[in-house]
Amino acid sequence: MQILKYNTIIRKEMLSKQTERKAVENLFQVGDKIVHPMHGAGVIDSIVEKKVNGVTRQYYIMKLPLGSMLVMIPTENSSEIGVRPVVNSQQADQVIAAIPSIEVDMEQNWNRRYRENMDRLKSGNLLEVARVVKSLMLRDAKRGLSTGERKMLHSAKQILISEIVLSQNSSYEAVEARINVALT
Repeated sequence: MQILKYNTIIRKEMLSKQTERKAVENLFQVGDKIVHPMHGAGVIDSIVEKKVNGVTRQYYIMKLPLGSMLVMIPTENSSEIGVRPVVNSQQADQVIAAIPSIEVDMEQNWNRRYRENMDRLKSGNLLEVARVVKSLMLRDAKRGLSTGERKMLHSAKQILISEIVLSQNSSYEAVEARINVALT
């Protein structure tokens, strides 16, 4: 019930924010905290115009807090990619609080399990990312993980932690500890 309520609230807020921002040429501005579904959360460092494969486009340059990695995101289709604003502090707390009650299915087929988890990551939904982290950590404790799933677990944890770090202005270590407590 709590998870369903959270998903509904997030979707409504995201849709209303997207509708409001579509009137503006660029959905985001320099300094905005955003999330890329496959890279995690970061801050828009700049908006640049670059020529890639013969096509000149505007790109958000997103700086990730970990490792100072830069990600170029085309501005024109950022919403189709799934780029969205970082959740607020209260929503991040709700996700962490919901982790113990998240239901995970232990699909036996490695290929199907991998695809389902990848779809969950690509959804950009923070609760679905938490579901991937929880299911892979449980699987690792019971049977171990393949190399691909181990990489996916690492990536999913980075995505989850990076967004909560930015939404709550916390340290990486503090957020990781909170998530580990919620998972036990």
